[in-house]
Amino acid sequence: MRKLVSLMHVSLDGFVGTKDGSLAWVRTDPPVFEISDEQTRKADIALYGRRTFDLMEAYWPTAADQPNATVHDKNHSKWYAATDKYVLSHTLAEDEKRRIHTLSHNVESRIQDLKHGGHQNILLLGSPSCMRYLLAQQLIDELLLFINPVFLGEGIPLFRHAPPAQLNLLETREPGRGVIALHYAIQYNNATPSS
Repeated sequence: MRKLVSLMHVSLDGFVGTKDGSLAWVRTDPPVFEISDEQTRKADIALYGRRTFDLMEAYWPTAADQPNATVHDKNHSKWYAATDKYVLSHTLAEDEKRRIHTLSHNVESRIQDLKHGGHQNILLLGSPSCMRYLLAQQLIDELLLFINPVFLGEGIPLFRHAPPAQLNLLETREPGRGVIALHYAIQYNNATPSS
């Protein structure tokens, strides 16, 4: 059975973006990308909110072809092309050839079906609104948080009204420049598990 793993960068004061959504403060050094690449190797489905998907679509399809493409660019671009991409959206057009699918109705049951349909993980990349929604539905199994050593003061909060849950620490890593990667399994309190 698949697990749904949410990967997110967050400031030390709990924000995932500035008020205008900027991620310029995120530290994206090769060791951080190595941890991300480990997660993509374990996943055969990518899950996005619409805004994050639009950003991904603007970059990853051609990232490996750029003259200054890094190893991470090449690896992630290849994974992105080969992976089924599910997007929470009411307006996006599906594209079977490019493996783009939409989730607009019965989202919870469709994600449950995806979780029961294979053995590799579903990876939710960024997409804070989507993450909060799926967390409230108790569908996220693991969180991988990259804690960046910066205070934003205000912005887009990581959590809003999270359900009661215990977080069991699976791994702590320090990829460098003050970033700490915390990988948690989620055990929801007083509720029927989603999987």
